[in-house]
Amino acid sequence: MRTLQLLVRQIGYEQRSYWRNPSSAFFTFAFPIVLLFIFATMYQGTSIAALGGIRYAQYFVPGIVAFGVISACYTNLAIGMCFRRDLGVLKRLRGTPLPPWMFLAGNIGSSLFVSVLLVALTIAVGALVYNVPVPAHWVALGVALAAGAFCFCALGLAVTVLIPNAHAAPAVVNGALFPLLFISGTFFPLDRGSVLASISSYFPVGHFQHAVLAAFDPLARGSGIDAGDLGVLLAWGIGALLIAVRHFRWEPKYH
Repeated sequence: MRTLQLLVRQIGYEQRSYWRNPSSAFFTFAFPIVLLFIFATMYQGTSIAALGGIRYAQYFVPGIVAFGVISACYTNLAIGMCFRRDLGVLKRLRGTPLPPWMFLAGNIGSSLFVSVLLVALTIAVGALVYNVPVPAHWVALGVALAAGAFCFCALGLAVTVLIPNAHAAPAVVNGALFPLLFISGTFFPLDRGSVLASISSYFPVGHFQHAVLAAFDPLARGSGIDAGDLGVLLAWGIGALLIAVRHFRWEPKYH
């Protein structure tokens, strides 16, 4: 109970710190929703024959759900850690009674809370504005979001190993992410037999997006859970976690 109470307090502290930076919090929520408004409105009335004739909005809302989780668990976590490291915050925390793993767990828990809010907001906007049905398989959605959050939180910690300083963090983090978002069909459906789709199949972004899309699909077989997609997400997450545990730096690296 003491450990659980400490974790809850640490998550609460991280949440207070997060919301005390309203500009960052606003754009974390606004950016995915703005993309949803732009693309769903631009292609309103358009259907996708390759996916059974569903409307574009029905394809795009799950994509934005996946994008929101990735933004909270990967982008924000990685950039935030790099700035704290350069400011000496991580070094000072190592000298406090707070266990290092508890600090990291608090940050991850805060990212998960933001992810849940983003998912709920995106689903609500999609249903109210674009008449997109709510997920048909809630269990499948929960499993997909849990696997995706684990994978991208681990990747967010692992990528900090490659970032030399905080000023380079946004470029490295987004430079690695956005090409994958486009070739993985997050914003536009891709031909599964294309070269880009073949390349993206080795990375977790497309598998996460497909797992979320399957949870929204009322025609998906069985529970809507795709073991193949979840396997890729877990494999990437475990690999990234091992790298983070072995090489995570608490102090800035000066040249």
